[in-house]
Amino acid sequence: MTAFQPAPRPHTAHPPAEGTPHVETKLAIWSILGFWIFYYLLNTVRMAVLPSEHQLDALPRRAAVTVIGIALTFGMYWILRRLEGRSMRVLLTTAFLAAIPAAFAYAYVNFAAFYVVAQSSSMMQELHDMRAKHESVMSVITESAVSWYFFVAAWGVLYVALSYAARVQGAERKAAAYRSEAQAAQLRALRYQINPHFLFNTLNSLSTLVLTLRTAEAERMIMNLSTFFRTSLTSDPAADVCLSDEIDMQLLYLDIEKIRFPDRLAVAVDVPEDLEDARVPGMILQPLVENVIKHGVAKSGRPVTLTIRARANGSSFHLTVEDDADGGLRFPQLNGVGLANVRDRLATRFDGAASVAFGPRDGGGFRCDLTLPLLRVT
Repeated sequence: MTAFQPAPRPHTAHPPAEGTPHVETKLAIWSILGFWIFYYLLNTVRMAVLPSEHQLDALPRRAAVTVIGIALTFGMYWILRRLEGRSMRVLLTTAFLAAIPAAFAYAYVNFAAFYVVAQSSSMMQELHDMRAKHESVMSVITESAVSWYFFVAAWGVLYVALSYAARVQGAERKAAAYRSEAQAAQLRALRYQINPHFLFNTLNSLSTLVLTLRTAEAERMIMNLSTFFRTSLTSDPAADVCLSDEIDMQLLYLDIEKIRFPDRLAVAVDVPEDLEDARVPGMILQPLVENVIKHGVAKSGRPVTLTIRARANGSSFHLTVEDDADGGLRFPQLNGVGLANVRDRLATRFDGAASVAFGPRDGGGFRCDLTLPLLRVT
């Protein structure tokens, strides 16, 4: 059995504080690059299939125009990023509106790159045909902008969808954090349901020791009581401890009770070494041990042995608290506070993977068996 050491001060769990969830910057960048790289490759393949001249000359121009398109889309991203705290309707409206100037700017740059800068003979012919049809440059750019509007707006819709997904994930994370906090709060509430009669009885016994000048026993009781409450109130109620530390804690408590019942309380511990590092909820045995003292030892006219036993059983292990006091049926209400406390804590901590069984022992006394998953303290 390892020596008892006070557990560290608990860290109170709080849901993580976070602002409005945003689309990850890396994801936004890759969505922009993916859109425009797809355009560049698709348009290059389409033009290669068509019997068009000067394809090699068009490649660097198309690449330059694509870079401009990427820059314009980053401008949309900059605007939408700053509005992610608004409603989805506002984001969608902004995306559709921001796509208008972006599409016109891209159409103008595209026209200038292919029809104004370093004109080829085929481009000059196309311009001549436009003039012959009385088409103005602005009408050509506008017609092109309408086509590009849907492409640019499609990216805006994609970004709004990614923003919505980020909000949903953020809400799920918050909900999980609040569920975890609620579970921890429930465990703390159950953990702190230590019987106040224990403190009152101990203080009464301490008063008797002082009045009868039994100073050595009084000093030992004060030290044990101080250590017991300091440890039980400062350790994390939602954390597990190794079985050896849990039993050491109960032995400390029982050492206090032995001063109250020096001739009526005996304690036996039967725990194999290979189970000493098994994980159990802190103070899980306290209500069971208290019940033995209250209903067995305090009401018995003869010595009572309280036994704590552990046995492995595959992927689980059994933890037993029993006594040999007279009269086994001491709990007419099976939903008593102590047993209900243990049952609720196990249900909360292990989500149905642990169980509690109790009842009178053959030959007298009472027995409570806990079945828990066999998890090791790392």
